[in-house]
Amino acid sequence: MIQFTLEAPHEFIQLNQLLKLLNLVETGGEANQCITEGRVKVNGTTELQKRKKLRPGDQIDFEEQTILITAEGHM
Repeated sequence: MIQFTLEAPHEFIQLNQLLKLLNLVETGGEANQCITEGRVKVNGTTELQKRKKLRPGDQIDFEEQTILITAEGHM
């Protein structure tokens, strides 16, 4: 499991940005394509919104990877 910590003052990160930032995809376009193809789940549900706002407590499943979003100071 990958843990991604949101640092203050950020309250969320967009799904497509997260995939790119964690190097799970090579480009933003690839991230968007993976999302629109239904290959990403957020909290157990297939997510089709490329810019879905992810907040602490959200769990993302993609390509056999699980990512947990946490807030700074709440590990």
